[in-house]
Amino acid sequence: MDALTHSVLCQAPRHAIATLDSALNKGLIAMADLADVFAALPGKYGVLRSMVDCRAQSGPETLVRLMARSLGCHIELQVAFDGVGRVDLVLDNWLVVECDSKEFHSDWAQQRKDYRRDLALAALGYSVLRLTAEDIMYRPDAVLTALRRLIERQRAAFSS
Repeated sequence: MDALTHSVLCQAPRHAIATLDSALNKGLIAMADLADVFAALPGKYGVLRSMVDCRAQSGPETLVRLMARSLGCHIELQVAFDGVGRVDLVLDNWLVVECDSKEFHSDWAQQRKDYRRDLALAALGYSVLRLTAEDIMYRPDAVLTALRRLIERQRAAFSS
């Protein structure tokens, strides 16, 4: 608990949220422990608590969720689709965002499975943005720009 509390103090807020999400999702702490973490932090960190979500299955997923939040998106996490399975995020009820790491998406069999999931989602009327963890972590401005432009274009199309 002490290490987790100190890690929040040493990170940018969005990374601290990702750390807390991961600790909860991996079962390293329980939701009740989260109260203890925030009790040990200076009061200004309390604003982060409402952004923590134990459903996030990876740090990059949390970071994209926070980007989408900054754009005013309606966000759903870990949404299940019949014939597809769960997806990381659904934004504004039309954009599926998948956050892929090399660990789980590097071989051709997995990539083919991902493409078929994307095809099935498109058949259901969803657009899919598949991001790499590397881009999310090391090129966040490019990811945010892509999200912003996709969302702005969709909003403009529906407001016309």
